[in-house]
Amino acid sequence: MCGIVGYVGFRRASDLIVEGLRRLEYRGYDSSGLAVLDHESQIHVRKAAGRLSRLEEIVRDDLPDASIGIGHTRWATHGAPTDGNAHPHLGGCVDGSTLAVVHNGVVENFRELRARLEAEGYVFRSETDSEVIAHLIDSCLTRALQTGPRVADEIADTPRVVAVREAIAQLRGTYGLLVLFRGQSDLLVAARLGSPLVIGVGDGEHFVASDSSPLAGHADRIVYLADHEVAVLTHDTLRVVHRDSGRIEPAVKPLEISAADVGLGGYSHYMLKEIHEQPETIRAAMRGRLSKDEATAVFGGLNLTPRQLQRVNRIVLTGCGTSWHAALVGEYLIEHFARLPVEVEYASELRYRNPPIDDGTLLFAITQSGETADTLAALREMKRKGHPTLAICNVVGSTIANEADGGIYLHAGPEIGVASTKAFTSQCVVLALLALYFGRLRHMSYEDGVDFIDGLNRLPDLVTKALETDAAARVIAERYRQASTFLYLGRQFNFPVALEGALKLKEISYIHAEGYPAAEMKHGPIALVDPLTPSVFIIPQGKVYEKVILNLEEIKARKGPVIAISSPGDERVRHLADEVLEIPEAPDFLQPIVSVIPLQLLAYHIACLRGCDVDKPRNLAKSVTVE
Repeated sequence: MCGIVGYVGFRRASDLIVEGLRRLEYRGYDSSGLAVLDHESQIHVRKAAGRLSRLEEIVRDDLPDASIGIGHTRWATHGAPTDGNAHPHLGGCVDGSTLAVVHNGVVENFRELRARLEAEGYVFRSETDSEVIAHLIDSCLTRALQTGPRVADEIADTPRVVAVREAIAQLRGTYGLLVLFRGQSDLLVAARLGSPLVIGVGDGEHFVASDSSPLAGHADRIVYLADHEVAVLTHDTLRVVHRDSGRIEPAVKPLEISAADVGLGGYSHYMLKEIHEQPETIRAAMRGRLSKDEATAVFGGLNLTPRQLQRVNRIVLTGCGTSWHAALVGEYLIEHFARLPVEVEYASELRYRNPPIDDGTLLFAITQSGETADTLAALREMKRKGHPTLAICNVVGSTIANEADGGIYLHAGPEIGVASTKAFTSQCVVLALLALYFGRLRHMSYEDGVDFIDGLNRLPDLVTKALETDAAARVIAERYRQASTFLYLGRQFNFPVALEGALKLKEISYIHAEGYPAAEMKHGPIALVDPLTPSVFIIPQGKVYEKVILNLEEIKARKGPVIAISSPGDERVRHLADEVLEIPEAPDFLQPIVSVIPLQLLAYHIACLRGCDVDKPRNLAKSVTVE
């Protein structure tokens, strides 16, 4: 993995590919490369380890003009991030390479395939599993050319397409791949299994990419490839076939994002832009989903009747990273308001466990990208066992959105910063809506439902107010940017926020940070407290306020510096804490969505002051499509 871009049409391919790869940088990568066909249909490849700017320097003045090409940004799985291991990889012999391949995913049986291909005489020049695909297609192509087309006038049955279909049938693992053939100046072949690919449909041109962001501003229609599908593209035709069967009529949909959606919009980083977008993304998550007349939430995509949902006696929420933290918020919300037992599972663990799950259990898979490999595997395992599965997802057409029995879209728009911000708050909002919905199905009164909705309707304005802590967060960041460890502490609804605040700081500043329930501090972690270790307390007014004050005093008694996220005008906290960031008053159950805002800003400013690459933190990828 990580990013794929392809183009066939009438414009300069290399310019479009580099621009597309630039838009995919948020996914994380360590090398990049592209391949184009010149006017004589010969393959020209350029590759470079490191940032995309290195590749741009190479291709600026040293690449033939071409109207077809493929490109890739790599996040290393097999082999170090080097020029040689970067994609594209060539298939065939060096002097007579017949094709170039870019690949996302993991080929689990690449060692067996490599040994077989080496026995056939193929020479490998990288450490990657992906190079196996290139040589395997070439091997299949040699046989297919001898056989000839199955149907002479059918593009999808020409030898090159047959070769791709036969090759991918031998792969074990995941792939999103794109193939460029020597001598074929108007042909790209794409295939996917477990790794996303989308196709942009233009006038006299087609685009291929890992997600829709490279298409914005260039195509107005999109096709989402499904698993086991192969797409055959020329400048003016698109054919889709199933790997093992016949033609499929592609579902062409409007592309709903614009170039402005994937631009910085005047902000210095995507993360900062997305932090400040949260009042609007919260509105988008609620839009059309609140019924004041019925005092409940309304969902159009659950695909389960109210009677079926009334029979649910347990909910499992599963996700990874930030989505797992949102699930913890959801656990508190649903158990409190709906009185339904909720279990929160790491998706990477759930897929390998065999927990006892009865017929009344409902699974929600929570994911921003809809492609997270561990979450997808957990969802598939639950489906295999016959349990209903729903998704809470941000990306329309993603694998998890398609495979779940139903679900809820966040409508947060593209999230490009690797460290998730607006997706987290939107996930929490959707989970609050679910708590309201299940509560009203069960025992919540009409009046309580109305109060709940009134609180939700105030939420965007509360978040707007919380964003006013930006300048103060930067001042605090300046004071503590050299700290080597942070502790984050909260209780009840704000405990998951402590985990999320610590994760944000770790992800983008590379400072060690841990989140705990505040009362757990005295059960071991308090040994870490010293004058150089800041503790961040989430301590707004609420039912557990007095308890958290006691925990804060324990830290101060040991000379630990305290940064407090507090209610406005709280003199008690201001007297005890070294630094205070005030957030507006909010009901307890909505405090996580408000209190996380200054934590996002604090992490952002610390990372900036430390000179870190905020939008592209080291070692991380936005969409984790490998285990």
